[in-house]
Amino acid sequence: MIGDGKAAQAYRAIEQMIVFQQLGPGSLVSESLLMERTGLGRTPVREALQQLARNRMVEIHPSKGVLIPPASVESQLRMLELRRVLEALAVRLAVERSTPDVRESMQQLIARLQSETFDLTTYADTIKETHELLVAGARNEYLADAIAPLQGLSRRFWFGRVEDDAAEIAAGSKLHVAILQAVLDGDADAAEKASLALNDYLVEFAYRTLRP
Repeated sequence: MIGDGKAAQAYRAIEQMIVFQQLGPGSLVSESLLMERTGLGRTPVREALQQLARNRMVEIHPSKGVLIPPASVESQLRMLELRRVLEALAVRLAVERSTPDVRESMQQLIARLQSETFDLTTYADTIKETHELLVAGARNEYLADAIAPLQGLSRRFWFGRVEDDAAEIAAGSKLHVAILQAVLDGDADAAEKASLALNDYLVEFAYRTLRP
């Protein structure tokens, strides 16, 4: 994954444009447009695009442009099958390995999720931070590399299809709080159960988008 620096800034900016469909599914965009939209140069934008392509968020077509691929319910459900297993492992490892500073950040996130009023943008940032913190607690860089693209694709699907913002944010916040609290309590079984409950919610949400 891209660490700090301008490439990371470009990655975050372009990913957010994709998640919130400022770059619509099926659209073809140029590097120059992304440079203009991010305010960053060709090299960091190109590095970000290469990582986004590896994470299946974009498809790079030389001499044509960058394609934002559509996200189908079928692909979301297949992705969630893998995310389910990896996140269950991540939270169990986080129970065992989280450092004091990570645990303190988890406690702060719980307070935010329970007290703040979110719009979709601030909720997206907070949930991404929650995911990254849980993986950081697991202290396994290979797991981090495997799980980050799955979570990015999942966020893209969810934010692209959410209709009742307040209700879905409330449901998601409660589920993420349960995971974080179980990790802080040192209860690996409860953490895994809470992680699976979040995945069940995401699966049900995906099926719900098919209903008229």
